[in-house]
Amino acid sequence: MAIRLIASDVDGTLIQDSTPNLYPEMEETIKRLKERGILFCAASGRQYQSLENVFRNVADDIAYIAENGAQIRYRHRNVSVTPMKREDVEGIIKMLRPYYGECEAVISTPEGSLVESRNQTFIDLLTYGYHNTFRRVKDVLEQEDEIIKIAVYHRDSIRELGESRLIPAWEKNVKACMAGEEWVDFMDKSVDKGNGLKILEDYLGIGRQEAMAFGDNDNDIGMMQAAGESYAVDTAPEHVKKAAGAVCPGWRKKGVYQIIQAKIFGE
Repeated sequence: MAIRLIASDVDGTLIQDSTPNLYPEMEETIKRLKERGILFCAASGRQYQSLENVFRNVADDIAYIAENGAQIRYRHRNVSVTPMKREDVEGIIKMLRPYYGECEAVISTPEGSLVESRNQTFIDLLTYGYHNTFRRVKDVLEQEDEIIKIAVYHRDSIRELGESRLIPAWEKNVKACMAGEEWVDFMDKSVDKGNGLKILEDYLGIGRQEAMAFGDNDNDIGMMQAAGESYAVDTAPEHVKKAAGAVCPGWRKKGVYQIIQAKIFGE
């Protein structure tokens, strides 16, 4: 069955973590895919506004699974938005606050993010690295915004803290997972890139066997399982590679681009 939808994780799979630009060859590939009737989908833990910036030259030609699937957009409209329960938001924020200074937190809404941090280096990362849309607030819990994701950041690696403390504390109540080496994400229990891809497939009338997916971390496993053809990049943890159908080169060697050129265009 011919591929009609290609979904790829962004940071660590398609491009280097926290960078704002997509390479020109991939932009041209997305345009060629559109000409063939194949839709490209950016699937990421990033907010929609950040993704739209990365894909700015082809922004109207693709779909978005943002915030790990908590927000799905296509043709400038929300296909799906899944908020977190207020009691979970309050509990997670209160758990995280003793770690402030060691870690930073980004609280996502459909319109952008809320940030309590006063760490200018982190603010610069959000501003110039991710190009996030965000609002700095004194207390997130005093805001009335609808929360769709909480992301916790630790420079270089949060894996030890995330896997030993943060994720075990909440994984029974919410979806809690590693979202790259430096991030842990919390969403509603139903939110997953895999569920996001299924929602998009149903919305577009595309079957699982007509979808291809690429990923590099725990939050990509569901998405790879929701696609008939899937690839983990060679820098992914072993359990992520085992969940994929095959392994491809990472972002340094433009592995996603290579596979699409070979599998779709025969080049």
